[in-house]
Amino acid sequence: MDMTRDASRRAFLKRSAALGVAGVATPFVTSLAAIGEAAAATATDYKALVCVFLYGGNDYANTLPPYDAAGYAQYQAARANIALTRESLAGTMLTPTIGLPGGRQYALAPTMKSLMPLFDQGKLAVALNVGTLVQPTTKTQYQQNAVKLPPKLFSHNDQQSYFQASNPEGATSGWGGRIGDLFQSGNGASTLTCINASGNAVYLTGKSAVQYAIGTGGPIPLINNASALFGSTTAAATLRSLMTGSNPHLFASEHARVSKRSLDTYAQVSGALAGAPASGFGLFPTGNSLADQLKMVARLISVSSELGAKRQVFFVSIGGFDLHDNLVAQHPALIGRVADAMRAFYDTTVALGVADKVTSFTASDFGRTLQSNDDGSDHGWGGHHFVMGGAVKGRRFYGTPPAIGNGTPDDVGQGRLLPTTSVDQYAATLASWFGVGNNDLTTVLPNMGNYNPSSWNLGFV
Repeated sequence: MDMTRDASRRAFLKRSAALGVAGVATPFVTSLAAIGEAAAATATDYKALVCVFLYGGNDYANTLPPYDAAGYAQYQAARANIALTRESLAGTMLTPTIGLPGGRQYALAPTMKSLMPLFDQGKLAVALNVGTLVQPTTKTQYQQNAVKLPPKLFSHNDQQSYFQASNPEGATSGWGGRIGDLFQSGNGASTLTCINASGNAVYLTGKSAVQYAIGTGGPIPLINNASALFGSTTAAATLRSLMTGSNPHLFASEHARVSKRSLDTYAQVSGALAGAPASGFGLFPTGNSLADQLKMVARLISVSSELGAKRQVFFVSIGGFDLHDNLVAQHPALIGRVADAMRAFYDTTVALGVADKVTSFTASDFGRTLQSNDDGSDHGWGGHHFVMGGAVKGRRFYGTPPAIGNGTPDDVGQGRLLPTTSVDQYAATLASWFGVGNNDLTTVLPNMGNYNPSSWNLGFV
C-alpha cells in the first residue's frame, strides 16, 4: 500500500469536510475538542463582533491627523504636499473625556464627520498605534533584531494574514474563526457562527468552525434555482438527490454531506430573511459597497433569534487603500465611505434594539509612512483604529499617542510607526467582551503568552 498517497487522501478529505458553502474553500485543521462548549451552552444573550477590514493599508496620518499646534506643525512638515489643512480639521477635532498627555489633540478626517456624534456620545473609541507584533518590542530591539518580529513586514498579503490570523500568508485559521470554535456549539446552526459578507478571509476560518459566505443580496445558492431547474421541479429534486444522496465512496459521501449542509443553510437563511421586517434598513447610503455589506449583516442580526444564534462573528471589507499615488484625490472619499457605512450600521443597531450587543472595529494590513513619497504614502506598520458600539467605552483614546516625525523612538523609518499596542491586545479586548475567558485567550491568540496578563484587556469595551 502507498502510505504517502493514503495519508494525503485522508488529509484531503479532512479539509473537504471543512469547506464552507458557495464561494468559501478554506483549509481545515484538527478541531478544538470541546473547548468553550460550557460557555456557549449557557449563553442566553446575543453578541456579535464585526470586523471592518480596510484592504491595502490605511493611511493613519490623514485618517486621524494631529490637531494641536505643535503636532500639526510636525505632521505638515513631514507631508507638506499631502497634509490636510488645519482649517479643514476645525470641525472634526475630537474632545475626549480624558485628555492626552502634553496637550496632544487629534481630529477626524473631514469626510469622516458622520462619526463625530458617536464619539461625542461615547459610542466610538480610538485605539492608537495598533499593529502586528509577536511580543513587546522597542526600537532598539527592532534595530538589533533582538526579538522575534512578524515575518515579512510591510508585505500586503503577509500582514493582512498576520493581522487576521497571527501568522503570515498560508495561515490555516484566524482569530475570528478561533473565537467561533469556542461558541459554535451554543448556536442553533453552527454554520452561522462565522459569516463573511465580502467573500473569503482567513480571519473567519476556525480550527473546526467554517465561514459562511453571504452576498449583499442574500445567501448564495448552491443551485441557481433550488425549486425549479430549467422550469422543472422534478429536475431540481433529482439534482438535489444526486448531490446529497448516500454513497459508499468516502469522498462522494463527504461531498454529499457538505452539499446538504449548504442547501439546508441556504433554505434556513433565506426563510429567516424573508420573514424579517422590510423596513428599518433605509439608513444605509447607496453606491457604497461597504454599506451594502453592513446592511446584510444588520439584516442577519435582526433574525438572529430565528436562526438560533447566540454568538456571531462577521467580516466585511473595502479595498483601495494602497495609495502610493493620488492619496489626496482618493483617500478622503474612501475613508468617508467607511465612516458613512459604519454610522448607518450603528444607527440601525440602535433601531433594532441591539446596539449594546454589537461591537464593530476597523482593521487593515498596516498603517502607512508619515513621510510623503510625492503624492502618496508607502507601506508602514502601526496605525490607528476605531471601535464602535453601544458597549464601547467611547469618547476616549486608548494606547500611547506616537511621537510625530522621522527619527523618533516610535519611527522605524519614514514615519513608519513601531506599534505600541499589538493586534493581539486589541483582539483580546474584543474577545473578552465577547465572552472568551482568559484561559482560552492563548488558544485564540497564541502570542498572548508573551504579554503581561495585566495588559491583555485595554478596557475600551
